[in-house]
Amino acid sequence: MFSKLRSVNVFLNQKLVGRLALTPENLCAFEYDANYLKEGYSISPFFLPLRQGVFLARRDPFSGNFGVFNDSLPDGWGNLLLDRYLISKNINPAELSILDRLSLVGASGMGALEYKPDNSFSPTKGNPGLDFFAAEADKILNQSDNGSSLELLFRFGGLSAGARPKVLIKIEGTEWLIKFRSTIDPTNIGQIEYDYSLLAKDCGIEMPETRLFEGTYFGVRRFDRDGQNKIHMISAAGLLNTDFRIPCLDYKGLLTACFKLTGNIEEVYKLFKLMVFNVLIKNKDDHARNFSFVMWDAKWKLSPAYDILPGNGFNGFHTTTISGKGDPKYADIQSVADSLGLNTKRAKAIYEMILEKCIQFRVYRNY
Repeated sequence: MFSKLRSVNVFLNQKLVGRLALTPENLCAFEYDANYLKEGYSISPFFLPLRQGVFLARRDPFSGNFGVFNDSLPDGWGNLLLDRYLISKNINPAELSILDRLSLVGASGMGALEYKPDNSFSPTKGNPGLDFFAAEADKILNQSDNGSSLELLFRFGGLSAGARPKVLIKIEGTEWLIKFRSTIDPTNIGQIEYDYSLLAKDCGIEMPETRLFEGTYFGVRRFDRDGQNKIHMISAAGLLNTDFRIPCLDYKGLLTACFKLTGNIEEVYKLFKLMVFNVLIKNKDDHARNFSFVMWDAKWKLSPAYDILPGNGFNGFHTTTISGKGDPKYADIQSVADSLGLNTKRAKAIYEMILEKCIQFRVYRNY
């Protein structure tokens, strides 16, 4: 199964995109397929432009991987499950290369990229119930049970990103991501995230459909799926080759990248609105993997928002700074708008509208 893969083929919607290999120094090398060059688009415009030749990844920040392919790999909860599952099968996770791990993703990852050879584990049919998943995830986190349902949890959530336990399941024919409580979350974390998703929508922020399943579990409809079609996506971390685990991004740079990628100032205003929302609700966990872009109707666009609720950053500061400030004031927000040439009156109106709605929200809700 793990015979030291020399290369992995990358596919997008059944089309061969290119080939990924490892150099003797364990750096990824990628080359687009000749046929894909004729009719495809760049899967990572800033670091893998659509042209002939071999691209060599940097050592940092993704241990020799390209950002767009690193997006396919799990982190947080997904990594925990994957590594424990591999150990249960007498496989040392530390011995797996980047190519090995991408082959484990196969066709089962987030977004639209697929990898062959596909060594992913076959999906499990059925759904034992959200209460069951929540209870078993709690056992894993508290190390009170490290085996009885590990494989089941891995098959439903082992390729996900983010720190909180979650599963990727189909409900009534639709793909959903359902989150559960971590050990440090309040007991009503599902209700809290659901309420903030409604607030975001009320503020005009584009959100996927969200639900509170069984009155407890927060669920978000997957925006990387459109029926049977898979949507290509890339996180800001993958796009900019930025380490999402440490504070190394400012909204000025993020908004600038948004315009360079999409060429649409309205997409910039959408991201500006999300920045204001994050500041006003004190979502300081606004790291580079919590922003994404999707290829939709042959154009790059800002993805629907996700993971937006109050959260801690580094030492109480925003992970993505605002005009260089981790604890910004209105003047810093306006400075970002001014530096990008955004309309002053429109930027101020966005801030005031979101501020008013946030104040009303806090008056009527008490956690």
